[in-house]
Amino acid sequence: MSYIKPKVTHPAIAKNELGFTRRDYEGSISTLCAGCGHDSISAALIQACYELDLPPHRIAKISGIGCSSKTPTYFLGASHGFNSVHGRMPSVVTGANIANKDLVYIGVSGDGDTASIGFGQFSHIVRRRLNMLYMVENNGVYGLTKGQFSATADFGSASKGGVPNPFDQIDLIQMALQLGATYVARGFSGDKKQLVPLIKGALSHPGFAMIDCISPCVTFNNHEGSTRSYEYVREHDVPVVTADYVPYAKTIRVDYEPGTGTQVKMHDGSVLNLHKLDEDYDPYDRKKAINYLLDCQEQGKIATGMLYVNPDVTDFHDIMKTVDEPLSSLNYDRLNPGVEALESINASFR
Repeated sequence: MSYIKPKVTHPAIAKNELGFTRRDYEGSISTLCAGCGHDSISAALIQACYELDLPPHRIAKISGIGCSSKTPTYFLGASHGFNSVHGRMPSVVTGANIANKDLVYIGVSGDGDTASIGFGQFSHIVRRRLNMLYMVENNGVYGLTKGQFSATADFGSASKGGVPNPFDQIDLIQMALQLGATYVARGFSGDKKQLVPLIKGALSHPGFAMIDCISPCVTFNNHEGSTRSYEYVREHDVPVVTADYVPYAKTIRVDYEPGTGTQVKMHDGSVLNLHKLDEDYDPYDRKKAINYLLDCQEQGKIATGMLYVNPDVTDFHDIMKTVDEPLSSLNYDRLNPGVEALESINASFR
């Protein structure tokens, strides 16, 4: 079996503003299980980057360990990539971002990689407000080690062998909200229409953006009794706020009433369209978002869509007051100002 994709394309295939086709944003052929939700997320990332006209060589994709962390191989094959060790993706992407803030950073992780071994790293990268998309491909199990419950599995949900989960789940969305993330959304790999705009909005957000995407494991967690199966999520999905990303054209002012829409203008001039579906839900209120998630959790529902956004953000480089030019492009003389400058810096801390 060949794993090499053909290079010949139809001459009439659609191209974006950069002259790239959608295939230019693809990667290698996936080796995940047929029907894996992670492949649907990869397809959504490909579509979002293609529609945003992002140059592939200006994107850096970084992952940890797990089924989810394999997926960067399957999208954006012409981009920068680094597969780090288990749970340590946040440290690696922080270092890369410090060196070159001009790249678009996509961190891909899983529920085990983030909520277990990488839990401490996750909390600190949210606090740092790094300008990136943090994508969690959440299936509630350890798919590489035969389907044990992960830390995000719901209490009482059944394993493939029928054993109920005795522990409460860690809700990464609630953690991100409490730690100060300024773009927080939850998606479902089986709903590409919802997921692609969420990704486009996250990639355009000038701060830390997190998407927790429910992604059923077709091998170990897609059975009756699972709360991460395709059937369960479709039956218990509660779309909170529908987001639709469009390129900026002109300023539009609207009233934001229940059942109508509102727009959030991003710093880069793009526009995020929001439609309020629930009269009591406000995507600008962090506290209410947390309470709403708790209510849904008690009712066995899964809230998806745009859960919280703050258009007034301060990212890591604003906080640290770094120079405008990426450190990776500075020459040696500018990076090494000399002994006198170092002595002056040391003296300032005495």
